[in-house]
Amino acid sequence: MPAASPLTRPLSRPLSRRHLLQGGLALSAVGLGLPRFARAATLPRTLTAGPGEALLLEEGQPKTKTWLYDGVSPGPILRARQGEEVNLRLVNRLPQPTTIHWHGIRIDNAMDGVAHLTQEAVPPGETFDYRFTVPDAGTFWYHPHNRSWEQVARGLYGLLIVEEKDGWGGANQDIAIVADDWRLGDDGQIDEASFGHMMDWSHAGRLGNTLTLNGQDQLDIPVNKGERIRLRLCNTCNARVLELRIEHPNIWVIAEDGQPVPPRELTDGTIALAPGERADLLIDMNQPPHSTAAITEVSNGQRLVAGNLVYTESVVDTFVPFPDRPLPLPANPLPMNLDLADAQAVELLLEGGAMGRMAEALHDGRMKDIRSLVGEGLVWALNGTAGMTDQPLFTAPLGRTVTIDMRNDTAWPHAMHFHGHHFKVVERNGKPTNSDAWKDTVLIERLESAKIAFVADNPGKWMIHCHMLEHQAAGMTTWFQVEA
Repeated sequence: MPAASPLTRPLSRPLSRRHLLQGGLALSAVGLGLPRFARAATLPRTLTAGPGEALLLEEGQPKTKTWLYDGVSPGPILRARQGEEVNLRLVNRLPQPTTIHWHGIRIDNAMDGVAHLTQEAVPPGETFDYRFTVPDAGTFWYHPHNRSWEQVARGLYGLLIVEEKDGWGGANQDIAIVADDWRLGDDGQIDEASFGHMMDWSHAGRLGNTLTLNGQDQLDIPVNKGERIRLRLCNTCNARVLELRIEHPNIWVIAEDGQPVPPRELTDGTIALAPGERADLLIDMNQPPHSTAAITEVSNGQRLVAGNLVYTESVVDTFVPFPDRPLPLPANPLPMNLDLADAQAVELLLEGGAMGRMAEALHDGRMKDIRSLVGEGLVWALNGTAGMTDQPLFTAPLGRTVTIDMRNDTAWPHAMHFHGHHFKVVERNGKPTNSDAWKDTVLIERLESAKIAFVADNPGKWMIHCHMLEHQAAGMTTWFQVEA
């Protein structure tokens, strides 16, 4: 399989006062976020999608023309407390229709933001009101679900952080990092000519060449000796699987895809995140003042420094010391009663792409050969069908356990995302996983298989698609229905 496109950036640079101040500003914006949604908000908070500019490169380099929410990159953090209502009005100032999908939230179906399935895309100059209750605490994110392969690549995304209903108290600081790879030309502008390029769509997807954390060329985050920080990570890349390494001891994973997991130590500080995936880490800051700990991207044998945890002069005295093992996050109200013995079984075959074996697929009710499909921008299929269908892949009665046995018969990895539900990966390559994690996105490597299980407890029409967004656009998408 061809190597992934490399990220380009100097491997390191000396810390300067500019970077420290820049990191401090980023922390206040990202660590604190916006005020929470009011408990009984009668007027929606507005969120405007439109053209803008962002400094993605070093100071002194040109700003990049992007599409942004509220003029910032990444979009503003939206915060709510578990059980509260989100009341938000999308204002579309883009030159094309758009929506907002709330990735990972087990939401009311009408608010899921999927163009042509749950709502019509919002035309330029128009608005749409999203109003829903957030049932789970955790790290989630929002992005368009109309031409997402272009709109996300231009910068339209942000975090939705849902705080624990009764609080948590397991950390001194709560810090979020949004990681993205941008495809920029020599002029520092987005490579627009490559949008829709079939080479990307049929291979790994649109891989960028410039890595940012929180929209910055270098993100430096002030920390204090003696504190414990919660670090929320989110991969918003179109297609790149990131391997992020925090070069610091005493790191624990406490949540995946917004759902708590039993704390486990991250022995080498490295965590892989496919597009759409999130992870919450807990780190004991036990190094001397003025130390730094690099945040690096280490896939493909590289080591790119994208940021640092920068120790200040301060030392935190917690008075009541944290226990050696992290305090687990409170459980979310997920349906835990997986009935695998009486599950509705579904098979899902992933086909197509460069170096694949797919010769034909069904599209618009007709069987078409691969040459005809490529002419229509389609190179991937699920169960022999390219693109969305009028009929669901399956229909499940409310409350039924569903298992989906996915087999990747392609030469490329796929991050399969399920809307409206969380699932457990119960098998990989035919072997039990015994995993405690509840996921909304699962990475299936080339020629690998994975079996997932979930309770169909959320009525409506729900998408399944590859979150390598070019793969979705080129045919790897379907949907299922849960009966009311």
